[in-house]
Amino acid sequence: MQSLKKEISKCEICKDAFDHSPRPVLSFDLKSKIVIIGQAPGSIVHKSGIPWDDKSGDNLRNWLGIDKSIFYNEKNIAIIPMGFCYPGKGKTGDLPPRKECAPTWHKIILDVLQEVKLTLLIGKYAQDYYLGENAKRTLTKTVKNYNEYLPNYFVLPHPSPRNNIWMKKNEWFKKDVIPVLRRVTKRII
Repeated sequence: MQSLKKEISKCEICKDAFDHSPRPVLSFDLKSKIVIIGQAPGSIVHKSGIPWDDKSGDNLRNWLGIDKSIFYNEKNIAIIPMGFCYPGKGKTGDLPPRKECAPTWHKIILDVLQEVKLTLLIGKYAQDYYLGENAKRTLTKTVKNYNEYLPNYFVLPHPSPRNNIWMKKNEWFKKDVIPVLRRVTKRII
């Protein structure tokens, strides 16, 4: 396990695509019960090296109904983003996650995790990659039909404050989905 983490921490397969040094940010343990697959670290997380150490992480922990001590315990939560490094800034926000990470590392990591009960697929990149043709045409439709993917996957929008407009348009998410997510999380952890 430690050798795998060390190998990933030195990964530079996409270094030529960045204006900054690669800094893979992820977290996992053989006994992790819930796997979180999101997009990629943002600039704040790139600086701190702590996954979900930003407003998006605060929102996600609130959705899950857990605090930082539970969230950052690797025996509870594995954090394996689609792109392990901050992809840089684009015109309207961060660039998409690099495409090299998931096919290079995900299967290797997921194969060593022995206790996984649930995988959270956060955002369209993770949902398209893992659900393939089973993903709905839009993220909203996929999330609205979250129960179709249980018990293996729980699909969520990205918890970024940038998604506040989506949250206001889709009030059913807070009313119908978050309570189920909290119950499932509490039962597993």
